[in-house]
Amino acid sequence: MLFNSYPFILLFLPAVLVGYFWLGRRSNLTPVIWLAAASLAFYAIGNWQFVALLLASIAFNYGIGYLLIAAELSPSRRRAALSLGVAGDLLVLGIFKYAGFVTDNVNALLGTHVAVHILLPVGISFYTFTQIAFLVDAYRRQVAAYALPPYALFVTYFPHLIAGPILHHKDMIPQFERKETKHPDTHLILCGVIIFAIGLFKKTCLADGIQPLVALAFDARSPSFDQAWLGALAYTFQLYFDFSGYSDMAIGISLMFGIFLPVNFNSPYKATSIVEFWRRWHMTLSQFLRDYLYIPLGGNRRGRAMRYFNLMITMLLGGLWHGAAWTFVVWGALHGAYLCINHAFNALVPNIPSPLARPARTAGAVLTFLAVVVAWVFFRAERVDWALRILRAMADPANIAFGREEIAALVQVTVYAALVWLAPNTQAIMGYDHGNRTVGESLMAGRMRPLFLYGASLVFAFGILGIQSHSEFIYFRF
Repeated sequence: MLFNSYPFILLFLPAVLVGYFWLGRRSNLTPVIWLAAASLAFYAIGNWQFVALLLASIAFNYGIGYLLIAAELSPSRRRAALSLGVAGDLLVLGIFKYAGFVTDNVNALLGTHVAVHILLPVGISFYTFTQIAFLVDAYRRQVAAYALPPYALFVTYFPHLIAGPILHHKDMIPQFERKETKHPDTHLILCGVIIFAIGLFKKTCLADGIQPLVALAFDARSPSFDQAWLGALAYTFQLYFDFSGYSDMAIGISLMFGIFLPVNFNSPYKATSIVEFWRRWHMTLSQFLRDYLYIPLGGNRRGRAMRYFNLMITMLLGGLWHGAAWTFVVWGALHGAYLCINHAFNALVPNIPSPLARPARTAGAVLTFLAVVVAWVFFRAERVDWALRILRAMADPANIAFGREEIAALVQVTVYAALVWLAPNTQAIMGYDHGNRTVGESLMAGRMRPLFLYGASLVFAFGILGIQSHSEFIYFRF
């Protein structure tokens, strides 16, 4: 089921909200069970054949977590339990996500013709990483004992289940256990509807609106210089508004239940360096990779050379997390190299003179954006050689088509660029503060309220009218 669909907006979400708050008048636990059951139903509508896998994953990880939290185990047995839990999670993820990729490469090397076709369960990367973090923290004795219903809801919570954000138990489970969230808060519901409306508009009007231009580069056999750039930029902005739209919609839906989700997207194309980009793009994934991969590998504690090695390993695995293809490996390698260059530059040029600070930031923003666009070409292309074909066209200004279609595309891309760099993001508009659990404190009061509500209603109307029959979010495939 899609957030940007009439059945979800008009039937599923209202029914789940009504049931949640109705049960909240009678019990603190029953609404948690209701929401977990509704989340499973949400998942089953499009992925019924994988519900058993999801339930087995929850039971397995909860059991391992219980051993690490409550059982009196020796240090060696605790390590064994953690190893079993993480290995089990990675084995399941590896079979479903990477078995076909490995088989194809073995066939290419050995000349064999073994065929492996395994359907990828939607959301498996997100709920697997979520639970690995839980197990690692349980091993570190950073987890309290949780009842099964809040833990099951933490894993299955439908606003995040399909495409993130990657949730953290310390942040979410205490919110699920609070009695205050079981009673409707009109302010949070209204703010949630507005944030959802903004996200819906981003997806149905902006992301889906520019999607046809992507074909200029990625569906052309031999794109010209301008077609390659326009197509690459169109995908860059499509992915931006698609992922940003999903993130907003997830936060908005969760707010209606009184639950604050972490911010996962914070105007990443405004970044002035690749390091800053990864603090703004898919923020919960960046935090997971930092806390549970980069730092355990040694981080920057073993010298500069090992730091760069750890960055490359982290980003290569981050690329593979997005998909089982060499294009994602190259994308991860590029970002690993970008980060190494960024850190090396910071080490060599620690201080920029004040008169040059602003030009340096502008140059950094332009260079960062161009580097990201180049990497997105591999992210979107079906094969590495197709990506290289587009990049060669982008480097050949002598081959220009620039007809009527390209002029119209340039105008549209320019409008999108203006929205990305000049418009405030949703957190800034709504005053969304995940840490302090506040939202809309200034906009929803005084004289601004009626005007703001009219504007939000208009955005929601455009978002509803822009809904297509089948328009999945790009991150569903990861």
